[in-house]
Amino acid sequence: MKGAQLIIEALKAEGVKALFGYPGGTVIDIFDRLKESDIPFYLTRHEQGAVHAADGFARASGKVGVCLATSGPGATNVVTGIATAHMDSIPLVVLTGQVATHLIGNDAFQEVDICGITRSITKHNFMVKDPEDLPRTLKAAFYIARSGRPGPVLVDIPKDIQQAEVMAPYPEQIELRSYRPTLKGNIQQLKKAARLIEKSRKPVIFAGGGVVSSNAQEEIRQLSSIIDAPVTTSLMGLGVFPEQHSHALKMLGMHGTEYANYAVQEADLLIAVGVRFDDRVTGKVDKFAPAAQIIHIDVDPTSIRKNVQVTIPVVGDIKTVLRDLNPLLKPRKNPEWLQQTQNWKQQHPLRYSQSGKVQPQYIIERLADLTRHDAIICTEVGQNQMWTAQFFNFRHSRSFLTSGGLGTMGYGFPAAIGAQVACPDKLVIDIAGDGSIQMNIQELATAVLHNLPIKVIILNNHSLGMVRQWQSIFYDRRFSQICLNRRTTCPPDCDQNPDHCPPAYVPNFVKLAEAYGASGFFIDHNDQVNDVLETAIATPGPVLVEVAIDKEENVYPMVPTGAPIHQMLRGMA
Repeated sequence: MKGAQLIIEALKAEGVKALFGYPGGTVIDIFDRLKESDIPFYLTRHEQGAVHAADGFARASGKVGVCLATSGPGATNVVTGIATAHMDSIPLVVLTGQVATHLIGNDAFQEVDICGITRSITKHNFMVKDPEDLPRTLKAAFYIARSGRPGPVLVDIPKDIQQAEVMAPYPEQIELRSYRPTLKGNIQQLKKAARLIEKSRKPVIFAGGGVVSSNAQEEIRQLSSIIDAPVTTSLMGLGVFPEQHSHALKMLGMHGTEYANYAVQEADLLIAVGVRFDDRVTGKVDKFAPAAQIIHIDVDPTSIRKNVQVTIPVVGDIKTVLRDLNPLLKPRKNPEWLQQTQNWKQQHPLRYSQSGKVQPQYIIERLADLTRHDAIICTEVGQNQMWTAQFFNFRHSRSFLTSGGLGTMGYGFPAAIGAQVACPDKLVIDIAGDGSIQMNIQELATAVLHNLPIKVIILNNHSLGMVRQWQSIFYDRRFSQICLNRRTTCPPDCDQNPDHCPPAYVPNFVKLAEAYGASGFFIDHNDQVNDVLETAIATPGPVLVEVAIDKEENVYPMVPTGAPIHQMLRGMA
């Protein structure tokens, strides 16, 4: 068959249930074959939207997300999405078209070296130069993307390869001699870990995105129960341990809970599972968990000892390792240590001001109550992201989708599209800021035309809130280019007095939603919150809710850059 047809057959063989992308000259043959296929295709309005949607599909479903883009600008438009998935270890296969092989290197129309551009942000990438290599390459791409530490794989396919006859069949299985991830943990290391756990008196479990990737949330909960240890998570690990549980410490790090940060600093053992000790977690590294020995479990050996020194490394798949480790552990109780963590919770709860203005934290708490903590929540990046992480109280794995490592503004809404496609019976909500939502707001057309009932909640403070927070705290309120309401008629220092801003805002999000064919609602008083949110959730199809919030509201607690994590700014007495 032709190469283009083989690509479609490969997608079917891999069980692909959704394809996101945008057509163009070098992939027109694939789109021609796609027309006769039963694979649902979602035409986004920008290639960045397509790759984020594929990413959201992967995170919500646990399957490989797939997107398709043409060469040149189509390929370069997926770069940010690839980097986002790479930093968060999300399994993607990104298919790009390329100019014909005889034109490569001649600066042909819409030619870019996308393999060279993405080499550092993909788990692996391929350019297919021989039609007979196409089946094996596609099989390898899916295998590499989903196995070991997941990640994005790019396959660049020249136009003439798509048009050529391919005789080689699509393989049912594949083995790559140079790529064999370690899945089962070394038994001697597990026994050492068990002995260290038995000796500890102040253990803390630190769970990250690797637990989500491995579907090991039940094993984490069993580990906590067996050794009676509190659990904290990274941003990417939210949901793997129910946050209403008495053992839950919620999120660790820069904007984590005070009690999680105190517990890690006092712990004598940190059991780190599927984490990479990002700088937003550790703060000042040489002051991080100073009294603790560290057991680090991860499928990726390069993540171990990369940022912090560990006592016992265990390389392997999280689920497999914990299934082997948990039976080695003796059930125990830690009443004094757990009482200490409970005291910290009571003394240092998450809190916010009751100023009478609409508080973003209150919006998120009401969303959690109205959805019974059972929705898939996507976020953009910034204050909206941190408030959501702090106040939603997640109960389920794969219920929180956000750009953790790269911090990509514009991620949340297209990711919500992918999540809604993956989970059509789930309520999907994107919590956004007024800055980040505008980076991919054109995907409202995609949501409307596919009748995807996503609810978008825009926390509108008329500014780039997180940058404004840093300028306010660390730069003596010298605000620079963060006001999204600023006009040429504004005085130089108008942002220092938030009550003097012009009343009209650009855009009017409610009217913009209606222009796309979605429903729009507006909240600017607390007495509107419940009714509007209930109505929005009950309204069919895509819905956008704009919430006017106070631009002076900041995210606390906050660990300043370079400080140890127990030295937090609290914001309130």
